[in-house]
Amino acid sequence: MGVAIRLNGVTKKFGTFAANINISLAVEEGTIHALVGENGAGKSTLTNIIYGMLRPTSGEIAIKGNAVRFSSPREAIDAGIGMVHQHFMLIPELTVAENIMLGNEECRLFSRIPLKRIRAQIEKDAEAFGLGINPDEKVAQLSVGRQQRVEILKLLFRNASIMIFDEPTAVLTPLETEQFFTTLRSMRDKGKTILLITHKLDEVLAVADTVSVMRKGELIGTLKAASATKPELARMMVGRSVLLKVDNPPSQPGKTLLSLRNIGFITPKGETMLDHLSLDLSAGEIYAIAGVEGNGQRELLQVIRGLAPAGSTLSGEATLGGCSLIGKTPREITRMGVSHIPENRLREGIILDYPVSSNLIFGRHQERSFHKGAGFDDAAIKSHNRMMIKEYDIRCSSPELQPISALSGGNQQKVVVAREFNRPGISLLILAHPTRGVDIGAIEMIHKKIIDARLQGVAILLLSSELEEIVALATRVGCLFKGSIRHEFSRDEVALKRANEHEFIKEIGLHIT
Repeated sequence: MGVAIRLNGVTKKFGTFAANINISLAVEEGTIHALVGENGAGKSTLTNIIYGMLRPTSGEIAIKGNAVRFSSPREAIDAGIGMVHQHFMLIPELTVAENIMLGNEECRLFSRIPLKRIRAQIEKDAEAFGLGINPDEKVAQLSVGRQQRVEILKLLFRNASIMIFDEPTAVLTPLETEQFFTTLRSMRDKGKTILLITHKLDEVLAVADTVSVMRKGELIGTLKAASATKPELARMMVGRSVLLKVDNPPSQPGKTLLSLRNIGFITPKGETMLDHLSLDLSAGEIYAIAGVEGNGQRELLQVIRGLAPAGSTLSGEATLGGCSLIGKTPREITRMGVSHIPENRLREGIILDYPVSSNLIFGRHQERSFHKGAGFDDAAIKSHNRMMIKEYDIRCSSPELQPISALSGGNQQKVVVAREFNRPGISLLILAHPTRGVDIGAIEMIHKKIIDARLQGVAILLLSSELEEIVALATRVGCLFKGSIRHEFSRDEVALKRANEHEFIKEIGLHIT
């Protein structure tokens, strides 16, 4: 086997900021090569250069021995390179086949699209790599894991021999992740080259052949995955030793704060998403909801936050400190002491075109501490933002000028976490996937903040697709399936089972699938 991708001295600058610095790297053909690093380390910039979305400031790139300088992704695709982005590039209203052939219809203008041949090719590729899917099914009806299969089939349809995956397991269930790894191994064994960007070091060690570590725009080193260890990779990524497990002292819960009784939720389309769901959450405890996405997590948050869409039918009782939440607006609920990290930061947590400084105070801009006379107190806001940027290690160059869209996904998440954890008077903290897309150093920091909040008496409702995170943090665990709590692990059960983490994760998995 030869070298599929060779980089020699690749540097990329945005003005005076260097995102990549003198990167030299060789990715061998027919291997799975993982690229890891902190948020903002330059991984996505580097892969965007390989894929033709960005041009390097200097340096050389060779694909299978041929020097290239792509000016667009189309040129990279023509050279046999494909990329699956962290946020899928699919059109929900179109079918699987229509999404796969989009931009590559294999016909002339005004000619009939050869759908029969395209479907046959999709079915052939799906069978070859264990990606069973109906070409005529609409993407909107597919789970996240099956949507990812569509993205992979798009690459196969375009005969990509080099495939780049950016955080591919961020929204997958453990079962979907295992299925995805099986697909990666199958593609590697059939000669495909895989470049995998991920923050999850356990996954790197499980599936990769080789791993390269980046830090602050530079390549720190490349190791064989078989001889690497998780602490070693974490230290290379962050530049210091990292606590891989959070210190979680025993729980001493207080009085019941949040109470849900027989909650029902029917969507405007008539779908039952919550069915007689009941739970209690006390001050000073973490109640974790485990479940495959689409089993009512979003609707549960909408009930608690006053965000149920018009036309929905709600039933049951939801109270916070004895006061009903039903019928209240999100602003009224926030004023009751509720802070919330949403499941989709791009849609609900930030405004991409606004600067980092504004995003750090959104929803808090009416607080008296940020005002002076009839206007804003710019000095107070700047002081607050500087403190948040330092405390949460938010990597940005100019918070007042830099739009948050220029930050990596993990640094965007840190902005949301910093804003929501520091609201005054929090009694209930709702966390939906709080560490999605962040690196191992940031996960350590966020987990410590969550435990600190619990120890200060805050009630915490945690929704996470990361079962390791649930096992590490939870006081109690509720297993959500088809809109109701199928099983609940008590405080004593969680404390006992946490000692055998892998078996506990398997047991939770049985209750949510």
